[in-house]
Amino acid sequence: MSIDAELEMDLSRSAPVPALEVRGLVKHYPGVKALDGVDLVVHQHEVLGLAGENGAGKSTLLKALVGLVRPDAGEIYVRGEQVRLRSVVDAAHHGIGMVFQEQSLVPNLTAAENIVLGSEGVGVRGGVYRWDAMRRMAQEQLDKIGSSIDPLARTDSLSFAERQMVEIAKVLRIEERSRFAPVIILDEPTSVLEPSEIETLFEQVRRLREFASVVFVSHRLDEVLDVCDRVSVLRGGRSAGEVATAGAVPAELHRMMIGSTGSEDHYHDNVAERTHDSDQEAVPRLSVRGLSSATFRDVDLDVGEGEIVAVVGVHGSGREDLCRALFGATETAAGSVVLDGKPLDLSGTRSACAAGVGYVPAERKTEGMVGPMSVADNMTLTKQGVRCRGPLVVPTKQASLVDSWIKRLSIRTPHRGTAIQRLSGGNQQKVVLARWLVGGDIRLLLLDHPTRGLDIGARSEVYRLMRELANSGVATVLLADSLEEAIGMADRIVVMNDGRITAEVGCPAGRKPTPLDLVKEMV
Repeated sequence: MSIDAELEMDLSRSAPVPALEVRGLVKHYPGVKALDGVDLVVHQHEVLGLAGENGAGKSTLLKALVGLVRPDAGEIYVRGEQVRLRSVVDAAHHGIGMVFQEQSLVPNLTAAENIVLGSEGVGVRGGVYRWDAMRRMAQEQLDKIGSSIDPLARTDSLSFAERQMVEIAKVLRIEERSRFAPVIILDEPTSVLEPSEIETLFEQVRRLREFASVVFVSHRLDEVLDVCDRVSVLRGGRSAGEVATAGAVPAELHRMMIGSTGSEDHYHDNVAERTHDSDQEAVPRLSVRGLSSATFRDVDLDVGEGEIVAVVGVHGSGREDLCRALFGATETAAGSVVLDGKPLDLSGTRSACAAGVGYVPAERKTEGMVGPMSVADNMTLTKQGVRCRGPLVVPTKQASLVDSWIKRLSIRTPHRGTAIQRLSGGNQQKVVLARWLVGGDIRLLLLDHPTRGLDIGARSEVYRLMRELANSGVATVLLADSLEEAIGMADRIVVMNDGRITAEVGCPAGRKPTPLDLVKEMV
């Protein structure tokens, strides 16, 4: 053997073994090749970002890494050893844990029970919970992320953001459950967190780097560049490349994700600037006066025809409940709501639908769609008349209508009969939006974080649709996913604080407020 060959062998032996490695991973679904030879390397004590558009294969890859999906081909190595991950328990045994984007908590259990679920240890004796021990074990994990959540609080009493923090605390217990240095996967962990909570999470991620490896998935590219050492990009089920975060910019990742440069101002991509002026509206399409409930009070709000009004506020401001109340999903105690000059019945969601009100909820998976049902059935769920003749469903009528909207909204689905749960998040959201458009009678659209969990490309398509609807006269109330989104999309912004509207900010073209301006009003 030559000296050079011996030297190369010695170097390979001394090189640190990757914490996790994927080679040529392939996964087929009927009509879809979700993964097409994906390669991925996660080094020890590294935070690796994983980026890609909706439908790029990220979710399938992550599920394969935690034993929820069995790949058709390819290999997975953990610390140099080839493994077959047949279940979440298998993955945990090898030190791999994941915080799921859609959450995996049991709602009728306490936070403590969820955090230690499956690894109760001294928390159970003789089949009986030792609550002091359970609470102590859970509190240790919550303390790591600076959370003030009561470990004995029922999970279904917590907000979405609080449940997300419980999810993170739960996966951190892998430190105690595995003899291996853990690999922790965070799938969109910041999607519903406030800025202070996000910074707390980032501090925790940086701490994890000291003894673990982290795979961090986020559609917010600035976050990926902030907290990660490298970023690996997927496109169309394939590895599109990787980049070191030092010196990288979001536009570079965007180009790798979609194969083009993309627009910096994606709020207005491919859409002509609107000339709407709310001052010209003598009679608003929506008029709310003195509306009150258990979580908000004395709300006055006007939204003109074709106007987009964003409602911003910190967690607990009451804006989510206001949105639900306008759809008849939350009981109100006082006040009136008028839509196009007629009182709006808030006694239930059926009345709101009949009046031309549409609502896209923040929790798409649990409230916005029926996962096992087809794209066609989900799209016509609230507008049965569009697919029926009398009391009977006419399949050809439904097929023609649904296919036309699939084409119009560029929904990527193998077939109208495909279960909606098998679509990417962005395409699921477009089906949920189409539900309110198929009847042609939408007048008021309530959007609660409509771009949550969507990549740049999918968000741009949702923005385009929102502006098209506004141009057609639809009044829109938007609970934006970020202050930048509210500024970019809205004609006006109202601020809620402690259940009341406390300020209103105009967004004229060329003189839009800054996020700092809004933060000052919010606090």
